[in-house]
Amino acid sequence: MALDAHTSASASVASLRDATDPELPLITTTVEKIVQWARRSAIWPAQFGLACCAIEMMAMVASRYDIARFGAEVFRGSPRQSDLMIVAGRLSRKMAPAMRRVYDQMPEPKWVISMGACASIGGVFDNYAIVQGVDQVVPVDVYVPGCPPRPESLIYGIVQLQQKIARSRA
Repeated sequence: MALDAHTSASASVASLRDATDPELPLITTTVEKIVQWARRSAIWPAQFGLACCAIEMMAMVASRYDIARFGAEVFRGSPRQSDLMIVAGRLSRKMAPAMRRVYDQMPEPKWVISMGACASIGGVFDNYAIVQGVDQVVPVDVYVPGCPPRPESLIYGIVQLQQKIARSRA
């Protein structure tokens, strides 16, 4: 048995020598690039469904669309665990302070997707009770058009957000 342990130790030393071969490729990176990759690859959304667009947002999480490929399948129940807020539907003036409070509770860095015509520009509700675009309450990073937008459109919006995160400095 002692001979076998010695033989396996010799083999591991030989493999270490092979690993230092100058012909093997050497991969280098920076911490900023790793952090940027992690932020882009693991987006945790906080759902803020207000109207009919919320149904399409929920459909996006279903197995048919497989949002897990993009690292955004885990909807968090607490804003303190989320870095993306998806605002889906019309935002009333009465609900705007609550949405701002949820946004303020999210840790930095944080992003917002405005989903649908109502969230983006007020939609057909051009009256005093509806906020004419959630960008009046929180900064918006990606707008997803439609009434209501299809789940594929929201997935495309998430991909656009991931590209924006990749272009930003960590």
